[in-house]
Amino acid sequence: MTDPRAPIAPAFTEQSLPPWRRAVLKVGSSLLAADGGGLSPRHALGLAQFVSTHVGAGREVVIVSSGAVAAGRAILPRAAEQGAAMAARQALAALGQAQLMALWQRFFERPVAQVLLTHDDLRNRRRYLNARATLNELLRLGALPVVNENDTVSVDELKLGDNDNLAAIVAALVDADALFIATDIDGLYSADPRQNPNAEPIDEVAELDAGVLAMAGGSGASGMGTGGMRTKLEAAAKAGAAGIETYLFNGRSGEVLRALGHDRLRGTRLHPARTRIAARKYWLRHAPVEPGAILVDAGAARALADKGASLLPGGVTHAQGEFRRGDMVEIRTPGENGEQAVARGVSQYSAQDIRRLAGRHSRDIEAILGYNYGENIVHRDDLVLLTA
Repeated sequence: MTDPRAPIAPAFTEQSLPPWRRAVLKVGSSLLAADGGGLSPRHALGLAQFVSTHVGAGREVVIVSSGAVAAGRAILPRAAEQGAAMAARQALAALGQAQLMALWQRFFERPVAQVLLTHDDLRNRRRYLNARATLNELLRLGALPVVNENDTVSVDELKLGDNDNLAAIVAALVDADALFIATDIDGLYSADPRQNPNAEPIDEVAELDAGVLAMAGGSGASGMGTGGMRTKLEAAAKAGAAGIETYLFNGRSGEVLRALGHDRLRGTRLHPARTRIAARKYWLRHAPVEPGAILVDAGAARALADKGASLLPGGVTHAQGEFRRGDMVEIRTPGENGEQAVARGVSQYSAQDIRRLAGRHSRDIEAILGYNYGENIVHRDDLVLLTA
């Protein structure tokens, strides 16, 4: 609850949001935890209405939600006292995860899908691709993914740390246009508005530099979350590196949420370091490649260069080396002076699989391999040209 003696902070200026197609909404524990323990629908309802408004308009939203540990603590209040700290948190998360999903499902007619991720899922390229494929398929099916860190199996040294940073990673994972971070204050101020009456609202941040980070205070008023304003700015920096804009707003304000439903922000807008396309292409161009290559015929090379096509099995002639699914590899074609690198990209199949699929039709992939990761050897979104 807000301290009635705290100074009243100046209001944020309402501003229009740019168009977006897909977004990630991060919701922290402070917005879901009930005063007496457990979960409360009080603020979740307004956030769910924001999601429903945009999904009903044909957009896609992924929710990254905290709250499992808080929910578990209400089920077995003494659980945290009876075991080691890490084991206790893991047990509470396991107990509370079903309650958290039930809270979100009650607000939506469409199915809500639980997706639990770990540090290993996001650093291992093959598991990263599998997570991305799962989330994209859930969105295609019209489900609402609710993502959380898999606290029941995470260990301290490999934890993602907080759901602000997880939300930024998920935004990049699903190629989102926007990251919405719902917090318990109105946005970023020049100082902590609960302590400094001269704190000024920061409506817009063009560049996240050391001066902006210095404005961040500690955790929110509730003490329920693991991340304060600084982690939100760190998340915005991660999202910005992928070309994704971040919006900080007060998830407890019905007025703010109703405005967001009409693409009007009363909070802080943090611009990305570069455009989303430029950020993606930069990573594809500069990420280290694995030894080996995918060899393609002249027709496939022309299709990649002239039509912006994906690489299909039919245009592949061979695979060199022993790279794995999810590795960055060069795509080469015969030239006057030997093989010429025409592109590089993330392979959806291993070198061994590609040698079996070379020259075949996409519809035959499952019959040949016994499984199918999609019709493309390299999707055009995961590919960058190296020649003009």
